[in-house]
Amino acid sequence: MVKPDGVQRGLVGEVVSRIEKRGLKIVALRMNTISQDHARKHYAEHAQKPFFKSLIDFITSGPSVSMVVEGKNAVAVMRSINGATNPANAATGSIRGDLALDTGRNVVHASDSPESAKREIDIHFKESEIINYSRMDETWIYE
Repeated sequence: MVKPDGVQRGLVGEVVSRIEKRGLKIVALRMNTISQDHARKHYAEHAQKPFFKSLIDFITSGPSVSMVVEGKNAVAVMRSINGATNPANAATGSIRGDLALDTGRNVVHASDSPESAKREIDIHFKESEIINYSRMDETWIYE
């Protein structure tokens, strides 16, 4: 997900480009302002933490771009592309290492496990909105 700060800063194309250059496929993509209900479900594991309210307020403050990304080791690769949650600890070359300064406004979100990815995908997308490349033949690609 490109969070509201990344959208506001015009970084959606940069984030998508890094994902695609790494070799992952974006199989679903949506820009919208996440509802409070969806945000609470998305960040449910943080519900009892002191920063939960500010997290919900931020993620619902403006448009974000949610994505479903597939490929070999997609969860681990996305976490690597994004970099450490705290940009001060994120490697140069990662999205957060190159583009973010603050933990609370760190441009992107990625699921931390395949189980979390499934849960988050189910919150943000209907199955019918996710492209299944394995069912498409090669003729859909134009030169």
